[in-house]
Amino acid sequence: MAEHKLVMGAEMFNALRDTGCIIMAANLRITKGVGRGIFRAARDTDSALIVELARSECNLQGGYTGHTPATYSKACRETAAEVGFDMWALHADHIQIKKGTPEEVEEVKELISAQIDAGYTSFAIDASYLFNFEGKTPEEELAQNIEVTTEVAKFIESKFGHKEFGLEVEVGEIGKTDTGGMVLTTPEEATAYIKALRANGIEPDIIAIANGSTHGNIFDEHGRPIQQVSIDIDLTKRVAGALREQGTGVRIAQHGITGTPTELIYQKFPHGDIIKGNVATHWQNLVWETFKLFAPELYEKAHRWVIETHGKPGKTEEEIFGKSSKLAAKQFFDEIYAMDETTEHALESWTYAEALKFFHAFKSAGSAQKVRDYIANK
Repeated sequence: MAEHKLVMGAEMFNALRDTGCIIMAANLRITKGVGRGIFRAARDTDSALIVELARSECNLQGGYTGHTPATYSKACRETAAEVGFDMWALHADHIQIKKGTPEEVEEVKELISAQIDAGYTSFAIDASYLFNFEGKTPEEELAQNIEVTTEVAKFIESKFGHKEFGLEVEVGEIGKTDTGGMVLTTPEEATAYIKALRANGIEPDIIAIANGSTHGNIFDEHGRPIQQVSIDIDLTKRVAGALREQGTGVRIAQHGITGTPTELIYQKFPHGDIIKGNVATHWQNLVWETFKLFAPELYEKAHRWVIETHGKPGKTEEEIFGKSSKLAAKQFFDEIYAMDETTEHALESWTYAEALKFFHAFKSAGSAQKVRDYIANK
């Protein structure tokens, strides 16, 4: 069970930029069963893989998954070694900075230090909440985002030196709405943001934009689940085109893919313009659906806790559980990770099959070898 050295994020992005594939980034809120299924599918399709969790999911207090950077890294490394897969990066998703105060920035730096110590090789700085709606130009609107992102990125650089860590930045808050509907990133905002960061000496690999997607499971006004088909493909292409015209290598990270039909991803997504595709809640959904049949007592216990603890008047139980069941991962951590072998095998098998579908939809089969070749020829 030999452990492979993790791939540096920038190595992966550089190797696969403009090759027509999307790298799957999987948020494993529950690692047991799920992790093995995804790593096996990556190995069998030879698809480069990113494994990640956001600050809210995994922090020094265990986030809402019960994992710290150290325990998450350990679980993923062990699974990759057991499966025998080498071309994967460990990414800190959504390192959110919502207020921009010195205290919050220092707290983020403490988390990043722990992530680096745990072996993370890629980072997503999310200061998209720091948006000045009274600004007259994109530069004025994004000034605090640019300032904070620059400070945090330089901190990561000071820790890594010349190593090629991956850097994702975020210009638009994912899923934000106003009275006019979804708030979307314009090409002008994206290019002004990247230009300002580069002027500050920061060279991002990828940028997350607001292009109509929403994180997690989504529901209609009656509380019924609906597909994620609101991603504005044309806008995404226009933003990517503007970034190319700017002469940068920055490509797009697509957030909020759960609920998007895989055939739509395969046929319509601009592979290459989008280089990273985040799939998170989908894997969590598989856990609960598996538990319904194979561990019904635990499922009912978790379901009841979510409804009683996080229920809201006028919302259906299906919507409440769909949006808040992520919080049960930490509440029932010990019981979840004590699942029996039959349950774990069923969960792993289902996850494996679903991961195969995503790797195909992302056109990523064989991408791992391209990363190996890039590293070998550096």
